[in-house]
Amino acid sequence: MSDNPAKPDTVRKPLTPAAQRALAEAEERRRQAAANATPVEKEYQGPKGPEPTRYGDWENKGIASDF
Repeated sequence: MSDNPAKPDTVRKPLTPAAQRALAEAEERRRQAAANATPVEKEYQGPKGPEPTRYGDWENKGIASDF
């Protein structure tokens, strides 16, 4: 059992005007980024699945190595 009673999700502290302004600016930046986004070109002869270099894994002739 927990010593902390569960708080309902409906009780939230009101946002300050600065926080509301920051959230509005972030939403506008997201909207502009989505409008200016260009589709990624399809890769041919690439690895199947997620990009291995993103996770630091490399595969060469069936041999995988981590750095």
